[in-house]
Amino acid sequence: MPRPRKCSFCGNEFSAGTGLMYVKNDGSLLWFCSSKCRKSALKFGRDSRKLKWTAYFGKEEKGRA
Repeated sequence: MPRPRKCSFCGNEFSAGTGLMYVKNDGSLLWFCSSKCRKSALKFGRDSRKLKWTAYFGKEEKGRA
């Protein structure tokens, strides 16, 4: 049974066989559940912690005070 993936931008889980895998030049993988998340992260450069519809809204980065 394939495990569900977690969107790199919004934090929602989505089933295997859907979504989009993006490989950056440094070899790191980003998984996106929709084109809305993909465009927000890559094209527009938005911060997911500032958008209310994401699971990361209001969360602080670890290691920052």
